[in-house]
Amino acid sequence: QVQLVESGGGLVQAGGSLRLSCAASRNIFSFNAMGWYRRAPGEQRELVAGITSGDRTNYADSVKGRFSISRDIAQNTVYLQMNSLKPEDTAVYYCNADNGYLGYWGRGTQVTVSS
Repeated sequence: QVQLVESGGGLVQAGGSLRLSCAASRNIFSFNAMGWYRRAPGEQRELVAGITSGDRTNYADSVKGRFSISRDIAQNTVYLQMNSLKPEDTAVYYCNADNGYLGYWGRGTQVTVSS
């Protein structure tokens, strides 16, 4: 069993920044990929950013150039740096880890961007 714990969410004004962290209970190098998803009220969960074991990254078009995903293997942590935040970024953000057989999810952290 793997635990993923997100932190770093909060309330920020439009144009501001936040950095989300996802701490894993075991070595993240073992995962094929990790990613950040979000679910806005009344919407389906969507992929925001992902990073593979080879450090390849991908982003939703809506966040390209504003968000950056990275990982610290020594700390077993994945980060999501979010800059130039917009009200439409308001959502619960979830961390995901995929080992090729199973996917693991954290409980999420709320991000609210005020206009």
